[in-house]
Amino acid sequence: MDIATLIGLFAGSGLILWAIMSGSDISYFIDSGSVAIVVGGSVATSLISNPLKDFFGVAKVVKNAFFTRASDPKKLIEDLVGYAEVARRDGILSLENATKDIEDDFVVQGIQMAVDGTDPELIEQIMTSEVETLAERHSSGKALLDGVGKYAPAFGMIGTLIGLVAMLQNMDDPSKIGPGMAVALLTTLYGALMANLVALPLADKLGNRSQEEMLNKAIIIRGVMSIQSGDNPRIVEQKLKTFLPPALRKSADGDA
Repeated sequence: MDIATLIGLFAGSGLILWAIMSGSDISYFIDSGSVAIVVGGSVATSLISNPLKDFFGVAKVVKNAFFTRASDPKKLIEDLVGYAEVARRDGILSLENATKDIEDDFVVQGIQMAVDGTDPELIEQIMTSEVETLAERHSSGKALLDGVGKYAPAFGMIGTLIGLVAMLQNMDDPSKIGPGMAVALLTTLYGALMANLVALPLADKLGNRSQEEMLNKAIIIRGVMSIQSGDNPRIVEQKLKTFLPPALRKSADGDA
């Protein structure tokens, strides 16, 4: 589980509740009609702008922001260098038994194709194509949350306009103007919170997750190609470390 996501959500929600409760009664900030406009409108626009299968997969998309974590690239490089050492010492065919203990299906797929003697260009083409397909799926999930973040504030404003129209119809009763204005502004508040506390941060987290996974896939492809070509394990390690940012690269050298 990603603790940072939970901490961020609880901290943001807590600060808002503290600000509300320190200055007034929390019941003033609760209005079911405003919630219905913002949430219902965001759901409606998501249905309009996305295929039905993507919409019903939103729970899985959101779950990825909380539970899915990419593998540690340093550990991944160590594993690939280990496979290169086995292939260098015992021959590439000896890796066929090693695939039974590998958890990453993408690594298994690449090594299995190398063991089977598949043409190197074809291996790279197949693995790159799979990464591109994965990136498209990630992009679709992120786009759904981006859409909610884009439309929720707009529906908040629509709710505010509806509330203002209703308030202006009762201008003959001054006692209703203040409460009517407050209810009208609540939809804007709900829209802003839904977009900036939930939808857009989760979309950005999914974007970061996707980048991490794409980095790992690129490392795997380069590692498999190096193993297939029979490179020295030290050369494989140096090639793969070029994918790491300087801080992680120094950390990996220190661990080594």
